[in-house]
Amino acid sequence: MKRIEKYLEAFVFASRWLLAPFYVGLILAIVLLLIKFVKEFFHVVPTVLTAEGSEAIVGILTLVDVALVANLLIIIVFAGYENFVSRIDTAGHADRPEWMGHVDFADLKIKLIGSIVAISGIELLKSFVNVDQFTNEQLGWKVGIHMTFVVSGLLFAVSDRLGVAKKVAKQSIRGSAKDGETH
Repeated sequence: MKRIEKYLEAFVFASRWLLAPFYVGLILAIVLLLIKFVKEFFHVVPTVLTAEGSEAIVGILTLVDVALVANLLIIIVFAGYENFVSRIDTAGHADRPEWMGHVDFADLKIKLIGSIVAISGIELLKSFVNVDQFTNEQLGWKVGIHMTFVVSGLLFAVSDRLGVAKKVAKQSIRGSAKDGETH
């Protein structure tokens, strides 16, 4: 029975590699975003030179928006792959991001919601720059959705903070119990 358990556990552990194609797909999505960015960039260049300021601002905000989504994807790829599949062996590389290898699931959640709030904020700003193109109801929905993301982010941060405080308290109690045993 122990041999079956060993093989089953090895199979379950190896199943993490089923996630690797998802991360490859997200990398390919970054390539698609690069194509979108280049296309949008060449669309914005003449706009900046000839159009009104608001059109140029919306075009540039669109570039920022695409860059933020690409950043979000790279965070998900790096952190997800390292947390769920395998460590990325780049420890000696000079360009290795400092956060890489230190982002756990809770940190990933906070980075994800923070990125979503930033992307939503940019979309909202683009709407306000072109306020005449939207009804009050549409703007209200956009603000409501953005505020939902903001409140969700705050609740995630508070719940993570409470979780860390609880973990520290448990460790402190365990440490006190061990100190009491040694005296």
